Amino acid sequence: MSDVAAVEQLVSKYKDLKTEIAKVIVGQEEVINQILISVFSGGHSLLIGVPGLAKTLMVNTIAQALGLDFKRIQFTPDLMPSDILGSEILDEDRHFKFIKGPIFANIILADEINRTPPKTQAALLEAMQERAVTVAGHHYKLDLPYFVLATQNPIEQEGTYPLPEAQLDRFMFAINLKYPSFEEEVQVVKSTTIDEFPQVNSLFTAQEIIDFQHLIRRIPVADNVIEYAVRMVGKTRPDSDAATDLIKQYIDWGAGPRASQNLILAAKTHAAINGKFSPDIEDVQAVSNSILRHRIIKNYKAEAEGITEEKIIKSLF
Repeated sequence: MSDVAAVEQLVSKYKDLKTEIAKVIVGQEEVINQILISVFSGGHSLLIGVPGLAKTLMVNTIAQALGLDFKRIQFTPDLMPSDILGSEILDEDRHFKFIKGPIFANIILADEINRTPPKTQAALLEAMQERAVTVAGHHYKLDLPYFVLATQNPIEQEGTYPLPEAQLDRFMFAINLKYPSFEEEVQVVKSTTIDEFPQVNSLFTAQEIIDFQHLIRRIPVADNVIEYAVRMVGKTRPDSDAATDLIKQYIDWGAGPRASQNLILAAKTHAAINGKFSPDIEDVQAVSNSILRHRIIKNYKAEAEGITEEKIIKSLF
């Protein structure tokens, strides 16, 4: 199949996928789009939202519709790395046997990732970056495709361990979940208080998703679009000559090169699902909020004056 035909097939399957997910999830269109863009780009996502916004249900539904194996890990202060990765035990023949932990699945929901100490948070790092884990000196490959979708509660910060910047940088997207509109909430209440549970059908196989990920990487990008993305990321660095007054005034640290890579990858996926065969500057702008939001560190002045990341990112356009 040619790449042009493959992009057309992706557009059609993507529409079906959105319809399938909408059987269970009401609204949250933008959030679902961003999660799916990160899936087809091969990246991980951090979902930031207050409790009760159906984050777990959303990830579970997406995993079902994608036909992927899904596991949920509830992060707590006493969770150990071995609770995630698995551990070696002595079997009845007195041989060491490795029992796989919940990290061995295609989609991992790391629920409330900031509730657990850094040592346990770091256990996810190798899996996220290398798609492999090392336990007791043995190297285990994880099944592809592999995604970590982590959730964070922005309001209850007592007893939490904020993710370090280097770890935040591993997430392609940081996605803000907002409350549903009045009409959406009415629809949610109607559909969840009856004795009927919609059946979500699997529309993809793991191999199909891997093939689409390779297709995304083969999509050509014009030099001016790549330069635009790199220039945009460069502007977020306060000590750069290109930094705007807003950046110099309100930002302590800007985004690194991984942001530029992710901007182009996500722009390629955004273009492909919209039936375009090459991304343009609008595609880069469409994904920039979620890619840069967690990579720019505001100073106390920005916090005091209520300057949002969105306002700062918009100024880069």
